Amino acid sequence: MSRSASEAAASAVELAIDQRLTVATAESLTAGLVAATLADTPGASGMLQGGVVAYQNSVKEGVLGVPPELLSAVGSVDAQVAAAMADGARLACGADLGVSTTGVAGPLPHDGKPVGTVFIGVATASGSAAYSYSFEGDRPGIRAQATAAALERLLECLVGSDLPHVK
Repeated sequence: MSRSASEAAASAVELAIDQRLTVATAESLTAGLVAATLADTPGASGMLQGGVVAYQNSVKEGVLGVPPELLSAVGSVDAQVAAAMADGARLACGADLGVSTTGVAGPLPHDGKPVGTVFIGVATASGSAAYSYSFEGDRPGIRAQATAAALERLLECLVGSDLPHVK
């Protein structure tokens, strides 16, 4: 990533406000860091609709509407789950765009996925997408990298990049 999380957040806030778009977050491993980084940017109240910290599958299901059969089949660390979380945040908060994080910050593997495995989801009314990452480092480092990646993907969405199919 070429820019820092705070730089990506500042650009995302500016673009969202210019386009009169709102954003919601759904965060598992980052536990609110994406929303907090956006909120650290002056003017964020003009675009940040809200966020859900969905650490447990029960919250992913009950609040974000992630299908329980999907979670049973693939676990919580999965591209399809990330896409569903992003769309669930968008719908739950009444936002134009949703961005999500799910993954394994460590110190132990989770759902059969190694430490550093992260999926970022983005969603608009026209569709959702998810992106796979493999980060290295300790728990705080992986969470910081995931936050920066989520903000970068949000920024790409605001710039107008097409949303690919979930991969």
